[in-house]
Amino acid sequence: MTIAPEGRKLLRVEARNSETPIEKKPPWIKIKAHMGPEYTELHSLVKSEGLHTVCQEAGCPNIYECWEDREATFLIGGDQCTRRCDFCQIATGKPTALDRMEPTKVATSVKKMELRYATVTGVARDDLEDGGAWLYAETVRKIHELNPDTGVELLIPDFNADPDQLAEVFGSRPEVLAHNVETVPRIFKRIRPGFRYERSLDVITQARADDLVTKSNLILGMGETREEISQAMRDLHEAGCDLLTITQYLRPSKLHHPIDRWVKPEEFVELGQEAEEIGFAGVMSGPLVRSSYRAGRLYKQAREKRDAELTAAQNKA
Repeated sequence: MTIAPEGRKLLRVEARNSETPIEKKPPWIKIKAHMGPEYTELHSLVKSEGLHTVCQEAGCPNIYECWEDREATFLIGGDQCTRRCDFCQIATGKPTALDRMEPTKVATSVKKMELRYATVTGVARDDLEDGGAWLYAETVRKIHELNPDTGVELLIPDFNADPDQLAEVFGSRPEVLAHNVETVPRIFKRIRPGFRYERSLDVITQARADDLVTKSNLILGMGETREEISQAMRDLHEAGCDLLTITQYLRPSKLHHPIDRWVKPEEFVELGQEAEEIGFAGVMSGPLVRSSYRAGRLYKQAREKRDAELTAAQNKA
């Protein structure tokens, strides 16, 4: 295979990946699609507003469940990313011009959906002078402005750990600031060539220092070992990460990284327990968990832990 479905020449890594056939999913990965009335209504609304959602672009397995429960994740900045990660379904290419009305569109949709908690993420925009920092920050500000009772989780790229760009984003005060490490140091460059492991940890540390609730994600089944997972969890906690999601890698196409192994449900349970013992305030661990899955519940756990720690400190004083 040398030509992609859309007609372009394959990247070298894509050609190598395509030599491995798509893996057969184990029984516990199978998803039953149920397009209920809430899902159908949200699908129509997102299309009419001209929005992009991670639920659609990344082929999230929980889309039917989450949309039926009136939970959705918005993708801002367009549907073309300036970086290529070997696991990600979102297209890589030259993005279109920034839509400066997008923050208002997202905030209006959140209001129409009557969401209590909204997750916002976006593509990397290295083509922009500020890396898209204004867009991320303004989207949070607009959601809060139109929906004062709605919590916002903001999942960001690393902005090259630029303090000024991060300050712009942090200043919008999302309830949760998420940045996903995704994998372990040994295979990080192969999986996420446009990012750096230590730089991602630094983003989390800077967010925590700004008194934001922080969150990250680990994807399993891309070639990591169990000990490497444990070490990555410790690295994240030491960097200041409050919340953690752990999930199974699902290969989007033959052009993406082959699946190394299917992690059994019981191992996810064990890893979730280990993460709690390490000290994370909230953990979601499972084959079909995604970083925005039940995000509001995890945020509540983080707030409860911080409030308890504050009360304990005041009592001790």
